[in-house]
Amino acid sequence: MYAWVLTMASPSVTPDSMCTVVTLIRPGHEWPLILAANRDEMRDRPSKPPARHWEDREHVTAGLDVLAGGTWLGMNEHGLVACILNRVDSLGPMAGKRSRGELPLEALDHAEARQATEALVDLDPTAYRSFNMVIADIHEAWWIASSDVTGEISATRMDSGISMVTAHDMNDTTSARISHHLPRFRAAPVPDPAGGDWFAWEALMADQGKATDSDWSGAMAIEMAESGFGTVSSSLIALPAVPDEGPRPAPVWRFAGGMPGQSAYQDMAL
Repeated sequence: MYAWVLTMASPSVTPDSMCTVVTLIRPGHEWPLILAANRDEMRDRPSKPPARHWEDREHVTAGLDVLAGGTWLGMNEHGLVACILNRVDSLGPMAGKRSRGELPLEALDHAEARQATEALVDLDPTAYRSFNMVIADIHEAWWIASSDVTGEISATRMDSGISMVTAHDMNDTTSARISHHLPRFRAAPVPDPAGGDWFAWEALMADQGKATDSDWSGAMAIEMAESGFGTVSSSLIALPAVPDEGPRPAPVWRFAGGMPGQSAYQDMAL
């Protein structure tokens, strides 16, 4: 889902080709949070699928960026999800800046979305290239933006319903990807995690519509053969509510270890 940390991408990669996060927030529902994410990256950048990769963070399940040691998307045992995206014109590393892949791990050291958000807003924004983050649990979700323009880190609580984040601001229709696909997600049948029905969202995550040979910015899944850049993995996550009685259902994380539509989603062990 994300044109991530330390990416060495071709200059032909358009500014909007930087991963996507879609959230469905439903307070009071038996599945209050559903999240979908495509990671866009150089295809030869090594990574490992979501697992408990960190000995000092045994409570965290996340994908592993082998080169930088961080992650693009993770979940902890408290039911907190954190993911990170680059912002426009911040693709790739910069001398003197820390890896943005460490930020989801920092967030996942907390038990609640609000706590994690407050901690990240207090970080030094000059330590990292600009980024977007989504941090969510079953109670609330937050969009965090670090801007090179303002030099600040801001946090916005996400409204109920479906929202979308790319390299732009949340739900910003100047993003071709958001402009084309956000209405389609809002009109699509909602996933049924308990019944295993993710068909409509799987199809949308794999959609290559609005793509041309020179501009993939409007597509959900991209494949730029000349540069080696593309959508390298996809995730579908659902967090269950805590029932009044009986055991809590397990969260769901379905992961495709390649381009969605070409690689099948599989359930991850959590």
